[in-house]
Amino acid sequence: MNKIAVFGSAFNPPSIGHQSVIESLTHFDRVLLIPSISHAWGKEMLDYVKRCELVEAFIQDLNLNNVKLSRIEEHLYQPEQSVTTFAVLTELQNRHPEDHITFIVGPDNLFNFAKFHQADKILDTWSVMACPEKVRVRSTDIRCAIAKGQDISALTTPSVCKLLRNGRYY
Repeated sequence: MNKIAVFGSAFNPPSIGHQSVIESLTHFDRVLLIPSISHAWGKEMLDYVKRCELVEAFIQDLNLNNVKLSRIEEHLYQPEQSVTTFAVLTELQNRHPEDHITFIVGPDNLFNFAKFHQADKILDTWSVMACPEKVRVRSTDIRCAIAKGQDISALTTPSVCKLLRNGRYY
């Protein structure tokens, strides 16, 4: 039985705040980073494919063997609908029936967890771990710095920084 941590986020873009959460998950066999394809609360996000590219660059920089990108939300996506955490966890459990899945809740969602679709069933079915970032850098900080033409190298990993600089994503 593997222990799988599921860390969903907009990753809009990945930040060193995300990194500080992920680095505290080294005791898991696998850590799946799952970018939201359609945000449940209507958050504006960069194109999904571009955010997946940023997450892949981010993972390379982390250099942690247990961290992987999961594009499971592509499989579950229905146009004009958000993909719920409950649907993601259910599908992952179906794909890995023998594994123990823990849903990682970051600081953005900790206080909104009761608003999650099927929040009670999530709590009854899977482990939920609140994991606040140790470095308080948010994706919003990166987008604001880019908009002001400021250096973002201290806010994200080198490869993500390079992609953001060269790709003009925001």
